[in-house]
Amino acid sequence: MNQRALFFRHVGLTSPQPMGIEVERAEGIYIYDKAGKEYTDLVSGVSVSNVGHRHPNVVKAIKDQADKYLHTMVYGEYIQTPQVQLATKLAEVLPGNIDSIYFVNSGSEAIEGALKLAKRATGRFNIVSCRNAYHGGTHGALSVMGDETMRNAFRPLLPGIRQIEFNNPEHLSAIDETTACFLIEPVQGEGGVVIPGKKYMQQVRQKCTDTGTLLIFDEIQTGFGRTGSLFAADWLEVAPDIICLAKGMGGGMPIGAFASTQEIMNLLTFNPVLGHITTFGGHPVSCASALASLEVILDEKLDIQANHKGDLFRAFLQHQAIKHIRGVGLFLAVELIPEVDVFQLIQVGIKHGVLLDPFLFCPNTFRIAPPLTISEEEIRESCRKIIAALDEMA
Repeated sequence: MNQRALFFRHVGLTSPQPMGIEVERAEGIYIYDKAGKEYTDLVSGVSVSNVGHRHPNVVKAIKDQADKYLHTMVYGEYIQTPQVQLATKLAEVLPGNIDSIYFVNSGSEAIEGALKLAKRATGRFNIVSCRNAYHGGTHGALSVMGDETMRNAFRPLLPGIRQIEFNNPEHLSAIDETTACFLIEPVQGEGGVVIPGKKYMQQVRQKCTDTGTLLIFDEIQTGFGRTGSLFAADWLEVAPDIICLAKGMGGGMPIGAFASTQEIMNLLTFNPVLGHITTFGGHPVSCASALASLEVILDEKLDIQANHKGDLFRAFLQHQAIKHIRGVGLFLAVELIPEVDVFQLIQVGIKHGVLLDPFLFCPNTFRIAPPLTISEEEIRESCRKIIAALDEMA
């Protein structure tokens, strides 16, 4: 069997028709297949490769740490320099007074840990989340996801979940003195990059404060410069009680985290001991990679540049098949006219050497979320490829 056949035979798949590009290597904003064809990556592994593929600083950090040690002990027992350095740096830049970071392996695991922490801290079990929200595929994360189609085959799920409309202040009455936490994406991702009003988010913060509800921000897609500041909480000027991180955190390596104040986080250390535990969370190589990636974002001001680069996409990407472009920073949603099928466009885009991706809960819309390192000329080139694909479909 060739590699493609072996992929379909032995690798667990997520859909009947995966994109099927056979990756040979990746560099900067480009992915190359076995035949040497170059693809402009406007997906970034779904907002993962914020500093581009194989950034030299990240690669060096990975190699340097691999020369020292890999996994040594389950999380939280040994003092490991990469974990300490990364946690200390994150404590400096995270919103509000968040200063204690619990490292995990993924975004879904970060959500799971945050939900447990909120229940432990409040003694409550009711949870409020939003419709059209995506929080991950594990059982608890699936329970708070805002799409019934994705959840229905796996019921029964967690009890005590209420879902409200995003950016609608009238629905905040669902948050009351029985609510452990309100879990919200500060910008809805799979809903199609839906941006809330600052006033609404301030109302959210006040409602949670008044009812003793912990406010959890899911910044798994929005974090680490994607929306024009290091975290969306920064430009929204609202600080959560708990924040969930992953994707763009690791510079291409698997890592996630949920973070809060030390006072709240320490509740997981007793009653019971090991209130949350992970074997590979905070892997030293992943932490070294994440620290290098964060330093690149800060040193090169990639977060600040994201707004201007997003404006360039809006300026260069003009076509009669495009109905609307919305978003913030380099987190954009391109809505097509009904006559153009987004899934067909993605396949035609592959032929033209540009990688696009649909949103789960926003029909006929594709994302633009390239590495934050993308240059103006690379943005122009990307838009030319998309326009060529749209022209072919006309």
